[in-house]
Amino acid sequence: MAGTNSPEDAYTAAPFVPDGADLGALREAAAGCRGCPLHRETTQTVFGAGDPAARAMLVGEQPGDQEDRQGKPFVGPAGKVLDRALAEAGIDPDETYITNAVKHFKFTHVPERGKRRIHKPPSPRELSACGPWLEAEVELIGPEVIVALGATAGKALLGSSFRVTKERGTRLEGDASGPARGALIVPTIHPSAVLRADDREAVYEGLVADLRVAAEVLG
Repeated sequence: MAGTNSPEDAYTAAPFVPDGADLGALREAAAGCRGCPLHRETTQTVFGAGDPAARAMLVGEQPGDQEDRQGKPFVGPAGKVLDRALAEAGIDPDETYITNAVKHFKFTHVPERGKRRIHKPPSPRELSACGPWLEAEVELIGPEVIVALGATAGKALLGSSFRVTKERGTRLEGDASGPARGALIVPTIHPSAVLRADDREAVYEGLVADLRVAAEVLG
């Protein structure tokens, strides 16, 4: 059992983020992060991946079940939806960098669903704790545009007042106290919303339309 002076109690990843590190060193350091209690129940840290020279950076909420098992972001069904939508919007998925606002899978068990791990949204405290990792990624990648995928990513980048339904598909500036200060951000829905929708095609087309706004920034 963790003691009262354990690093998890501080709810910040800052002590684990090495100064002057490149992406490889950051990824290695993140594997040992204990900046909040989420690391205790997960398989591994899921750090960002993709083109280190990417002009477009994509930020989701947190890893899911498949991501936690494989150690890579967006390798599940939502990732397939996202790759298809990016290509349709005119953004090459292979030329992007993709990560999550929170680097550990938060889940719960529902008795009637057996041993399956059910996604649970991160709390504002957990989101804030993981901010130093995201800030370091943004600084190293230096993207021309960041796409916030869903409400949680939007709050991490744009502040707690962000509402995805009102601000999706627009060009916004990163929150002054957040991990992407002053960066150009285009928010949209999380691709998992397409999978949950009754009218998948309409929701998917909305995602593509928002991504086209980001594509326009890239020219």
